[in-house]
Amino acid sequence: MDASHLQFCDRKSQIDIDQLQALFKLGAFWAKERSSEDLSIAIENSEPVISVWDAQKLIGFARANSDGIYRATIWDVVVHPDYRGAGLGRKLVETVISHPRMNRVERIYLMTTHQQRFYERIGFEVNSTTTMVLHNQPIVNSLPTQEMLFQESIGG
Repeated sequence: MDASHLQFCDRKSQIDIDQLQALFKLGAFWAKERSSEDLSIAIENSEPVISVWDAQKLIGFARANSDGIYRATIWDVVVHPDYRGAGLGRKLVETVISHPRMNRVERIYLMTTHQQRFYERIGFEVNSTTTMVLHNQPIVNSLPTQEMLFQESIGG
């Protein structure tokens, strides 16, 4: 595939949420049911956000979060099925990693279910020692309130 006409973009404002939802439904089993509102929030709170375009068609997407120096996490890497196998996924991940918000980060993490070998070819290593997850649920009456903390600090 000739990829010379494809364009990479790092402007969040260029993301068409409807096209992103369609791309996820087509090529990302983990993100098929994401709402427009939630996707907008995720994009707003991510940096960098990289999209790949073939003319006006969104064909690739990835986003990351980072403190800019110590840790970062890459999320939601997806390439349209018709464009896979030509190195576009690798170029997308490399574009995220080379972004100014990411290029000095000591450790970059990502989660993947079935694509470990793909990411290993880019340089990622399997790391079973640091991954933990909290399925965030509302916690009732287990955290101290501001009033309780204030009373404890003054001996009340």
